[in-house]
Amino acid sequence: MSKASIPFPEPGSAVPDFDMPASGGRTVSLNGEKGHPFVLYFYPKANTSGCTKEACEFEAALADLQKDGVSVIGVSRDGMPAIEKFAADHALTFPLASDADGSVTEAYGVWVEKSMYGRKYMGIERATFLVDATGHLVQAWRKVKVTNHVATVRKAITALTLQAGARTQ
Repeated sequence: MSKASIPFPEPGSAVPDFDMPASGGRTVSLNGEKGHPFVLYFYPKANTSGCTKEACEFEAALADLQKDGVSVIGVSRDGMPAIEKFAADHALTFPLASDADGSVTEAYGVWVEKSMYGRKYMGIERATFLVDATGHLVQAWRKVKVTNHVATVRKAITALTLQAGARTQ
């Protein structure tokens, strides 16, 4: 079993390209997100307790994020049927993308060796990326703990919004 060989992106660097099918018959891509900041977060598995809590917290904050011009995309390796069910079960309106072939999770360095009850396996490390309007990483959070995470991301977005406002004056 090999560990992810691609490093986690560093702040200031261009984020890896992506183009994935998403819930609601949508497609999400880096090119489609350029022009406004966005949150790209990776979660291990649809309809599990931590992933549900995280998604519902992003959904609850979505209106405020959109007022700041920020969109949200959730990514897992689940297939589209599981993702569509997850979105429907929890009334999630932001896109949940399927990285079924694993190319995006590997490009972002979140496909890692994990261990549970002494068993090693490969899986998604819960992580969040805040990306600016030009496709460059502003901030990344690794090994995310769900509790209060969305509030932490929102604080970083507020700082980004304040910086952008200062540059335009």
